[in-house]
Amino acid sequence: MAVATDKLMLDAAYEREKNDPDRVYMTQPVGGGRTVDYTWAETMNQARRMAAYLRSLDLPANSHIALISKNCAHFVMCDLAIWMAGHATVALYPTLNAETVAYILDHSDSRLVFIGKLDDWEDMREGIPAELPKIALPLAPETDFPTWDDIIASQEPIPDNPSPDPEQTALICYTSGSTGRPKGVMHSHRSAAIPAQNFGLELKITPEDRVLSYLPLAHVMERATVECASFYNGLHIYFADRLDTFLEDLRRARPTVFISVPRLWLKFQLGVFQKFPEQKLQRLLKIPIVRGIVRRKVLDGLGLADVRIAGSGSAPLPPDLIDWYDTLGLHIIEGYGMSEDFAYSHMSTPEKRKAGHVGVPWSNVETRISPQGEIEIKSPGNMVGYYKEPQMTAECYTDDGFFRTGDRGEYTEDGLLRITGRVKELFKTSKGKYVAPVPIENILNSDSHVELSCVSGSGRPACYAVLQLPEELRGRLKEPAFREEMTPKLEALLERVNSQVEGYEQLQFLAVVSDEWQTANNFLTPTLKIKRDVIESTYDPYLDDWYAAKKKVIWQD
Repeated sequence: MAVATDKLMLDAAYEREKNDPDRVYMTQPVGGGRTVDYTWAETMNQARRMAAYLRSLDLPANSHIALISKNCAHFVMCDLAIWMAGHATVALYPTLNAETVAYILDHSDSRLVFIGKLDDWEDMREGIPAELPKIALPLAPETDFPTWDDIIASQEPIPDNPSPDPEQTALICYTSGSTGRPKGVMHSHRSAAIPAQNFGLELKITPEDRVLSYLPLAHVMERATVECASFYNGLHIYFADRLDTFLEDLRRARPTVFISVPRLWLKFQLGVFQKFPEQKLQRLLKIPIVRGIVRRKVLDGLGLADVRIAGSGSAPLPPDLIDWYDTLGLHIIEGYGMSEDFAYSHMSTPEKRKAGHVGVPWSNVETRISPQGEIEIKSPGNMVGYYKEPQMTAECYTDDGFFRTGDRGEYTEDGLLRITGRVKELFKTSKGKYVAPVPIENILNSDSHVELSCVSGSGRPACYAVLQLPEELRGRLKEPAFREEMTPKLEALLERVNSQVEGYEQLQFLAVVSDEWQTANNFLTPTLKIKRDVIESTYDPYLDDWYAAKKKVIWQD
């Protein structure tokens, strides 16, 4: 593997500005099917002008400047401008409620906030203090705030190429809050630089590659592997417009690099099954003379026909789902990382890749499994620490500098890591046995009739699972005929799951609920992970009746 240098992100961006000024760097949809291209020269010119304005405010060195926006070209320009001005960025998820927005802005000591492209502005605007200076980006909701365009029109671009101290804070990534209050994960310019370089070096990404950026840039995976990596590898970033234009956006970008999360990979599969019945598709893929045509047609329909690097992160992919994409010729590379290591610890390779495993450690990452089964990591991407939480920071590192991930795992003989659950998610049934819910959920989630699941049963005689069905099935939940049709299929799923787990892990029943688990109602984190405590507390009042019913499948009324 090529070795990363000490080149910082800003230095890499200056090189792109000098060497590739006229190459299109970002393509931004602006509505109505129209797009705007930004070259490296235009990107850096706008960033330099905003940096001049930020310098004029005479903020203390390395001040924290917040950014609330969906993915867009000016998100990247904001980061560059903030770093050029000598400050650190604090990106907030664009789906947060006002209470969480207020908490993060206060906790992070943000001195200014950029407001960008948002769908739920009315839900979060009350969380922004009136006295906090605000700047509206070009695609922001209508406000009376000073605008980006007006500000840069009044400023001359900074002429110098400021390069920060490598140990200076570059960004604070607030965790998605699946385990309580969001924590501010601090990364320096150095801890971001080496991972950002190596993503491109290892995967041989070049300026000829294209990527669609739609996973939240406030999350470290997209920030590291797309935005920060692009300063080094120079690939062309396309942005998605809206959820209902996603397929159009994909076809416009024709990505060669496509990164997603398990829930979306599953949605793509379910969308294929709506057009190609599953059994028919499998038969066609076994016929040599038509296999290539069918594969191309399916991938064309998804907008993924040009993809040469398909990646997945955030959570393990069900093995059956990986195998299914393999039959289409789309070989998904899984990775494993955290906010705390800048998404940089493990990645599959063509030589070392196995369904149900998340890859091998990067060559410059040390890993081990503790006696308690916890994965511990020493990565060049390891964080500086949690903002304002020195004790919490100290507690999450071992005496010899390994980060305690909180994830349980095990390695195969050839070094592949399998995640077996979260240390703190283990629960004990009344039989006294500890159960790890995630591996059981992975089996459930691999079934085409399940979108999300939550396995629980603390203090109960046996485990159970709550299920959310895919969107196209949820509208029929109240139909007696639909329930009659689905019950035997779910009973078969229950039997299949129970045949693959230990006796004490077996599920007594599956409960199908009608609630939609979304970020808006706090069932999911902004990165689409389930909030286990919210789900468990929501359905706890039903449990006595569900257990007493003695049924394998229970339908919530």
